[in-house]
Amino acid sequence: MGHPTIYPTGATVYNPDKAWSGYTIYQAADLGALLIDMNGKEVHLWKGLRGFPNKILPGGYVLGSTAERDPKYSFQDEVDLVQVDWDGNIVWRFNKHEFIEDPGHEAGWMARAHHDYQREGNPVGYYAPGAEPKTTEGNTLILAHKNVHNPKISDKQLLDDSILEVDWEGNILWEWNLNEHFDELGFDELAKNVLFRDPNARFFGNEAGDWMHINSASLLGPNKFYDQGDERFHPDNIIWDARESNIIAIVDKKTGSIVWKLGPDYSAPEVKHLGWIIGQHHAHLIPKGLPGEGNLLVFDNGGWAGYGAPNPSSTYGQKNALRDHSRVLEIDPITLEIVWQYTPTEAGFQAPLDSYRFYSPYISSAQRLPNGNTLITEGADGRIFEVTRSHELVWEYISPYSNQRNSNMVYRAYRVPYEWVPQLERPVEQAIEPLDVAKFRVPGAAETGTDSVVTVEGTVSYGEGALCVARFDEKPSE
Repeated sequence: MGHPTIYPTGATVYNPDKAWSGYTIYQAADLGALLIDMNGKEVHLWKGLRGFPNKILPGGYVLGSTAERDPKYSFQDEVDLVQVDWDGNIVWRFNKHEFIEDPGHEAGWMARAHHDYQREGNPVGYYAPGAEPKTTEGNTLILAHKNVHNPKISDKQLLDDSILEVDWEGNILWEWNLNEHFDELGFDELAKNVLFRDPNARFFGNEAGDWMHINSASLLGPNKFYDQGDERFHPDNIIWDARESNIIAIVDKKTGSIVWKLGPDYSAPEVKHLGWIIGQHHAHLIPKGLPGEGNLLVFDNGGWAGYGAPNPSSTYGQKNALRDHSRVLEIDPITLEIVWQYTPTEAGFQAPLDSYRFYSPYISSAQRLPNGNTLITEGADGRIFEVTRSHELVWEYISPYSNQRNSNMVYRAYRVPYEWVPQLERPVEQAIEPLDVAKFRVPGAAETGTDSVVTVEGTVSYGEGALCVARFDEKPSE
């Protein structure tokens, strides 16, 4: 057994004076899209809605999906993208990206959506003052899949990433395909050789290589860098990150060219101070109107990712960068300096011995809140928590729901203001004091402390000829 058999779930910490209070939405395993208040009370469930991720819109609407493609024939393909109202009625749907004829299944249109999408009016899909996503009209930016062959990359089929813009009627207005920009990605010859031999085949039906695995795509939105004349940061440009290659990049919406990039190599002098960003998720620019606006915010997972020189942990050079802890980084995209971070050290753990205690090697996210706090989804452990600028934990929630693999993982959670959900009365907020785990006991178990205390004195040998008298009830010298 590698973990405790008992651990708390639900809301475990809440400081109303320091947290930015509102409703939080996340995918409760196979149950559906779940909305909770700051005390962890479940206030609404959209049963059966799939969140990849769930995004709540003003008026109590939610974006999600209704079905997943059979994983025998692809990897993480959503059949559709839908918007539902408070009662679960579908009021908008997109599925006409590709006509699919999988053996044993009825042929039909699919969105093949995955990981991210943004509704017009808001660049990143979470609350920012003055940036409300549209609910009855508007275009939608969608991250989707497409199977392709590109002999420049590999002689094997690729599960490629496409970014689409569709209108309210579902017409595709713009499309960008990642494989067409291979020469702009900055892979060295070693990485190209690794990719050619095995572009990260997932071993589903057609064994297509999930070579890049983009997991977030959002608009830059209005920002100070464009206001200062930097065309790379045009509000319509798109930022994405690819977890398998350790790349974060900005695409010029008009030309399709990559105009700004971090990775895949973090050894160059201008980026070496960042350390290696590995397997990252949810890279985006903090929207205008929020503290840190314009800076890059990313959940740097650690784990395993990248292509390049083989090493003892990567025999063939695939997933050749490794780190066993996570970081949340806020980076100035011009100077590339770290403006703020949350790492195991800021979480209070001793590095490097206990760094793994803040660690989600897959999924996860970070959202900047209006008071300067950051909402973090440490997804692998089903943990959602909020920290202040000085790294104080002011809210924490652990999902009590597990999927068929007995995992309570949470892909991504979002906090929205109470006003976005007019169907509910504003909840009463009650503080939750952190539990003193050193004193907590299961009812009926022995209480803290003992009536029997002894002091041990003795002679302890430290190697030949070395003696030391130790009193174990005394404070050791500094």
